[in-house]
Amino acid sequence: MQNYDDIIHLSRPESAAHPPMPRAARAAQFSAFAALTGYDAAIRETARLTDREIELDEDSLAILDARLQYLNEHAAETPQVTLTHFVPDSRKDGGAYRLTDGRLKQIDTDRQTLILCDGQRIPLSHILAVDSPLFAGTEYE
Repeated sequence: MQNYDDIIHLSRPESAAHPPMPRAARAAQFSAFAALTGYDAAIRETARLTDREIELDEDSLAILDARLQYLNEHAAETPQVTLTHFVPDSRKDGGAYRLTDGRLKQIDTDRQTLILCDGQRIPLSHILAVDSPLFAGTEYE
């Protein structure tokens, strides 16, 4: 302490031109900064998992086709449906499976799309399973 004996009891100098900086702003000068902008986001994106789309075997595909055909025949009744379908990821290979409930509006065979009353369009090729109360008591149950 011998080196600072002459100034240790002096008050902190203040500028006449600039007001004192708030403590929070002073502390921010010494906080860490992101030297690589976007690096954390890139790491999170790489770590995010996606699923592969399942390819149905012939028997499962035949059952699904029969159920979709039955629904198409009864589309005028706007039956309640529950769909398990694949949603491709827009950023990387793979995607995720979603469970969607809604009322069937129509099955557009030209565009190979199932359309729900709320406007959702689901490609038939992405549908893994379909269920409906309409199947109760039928061979499709």
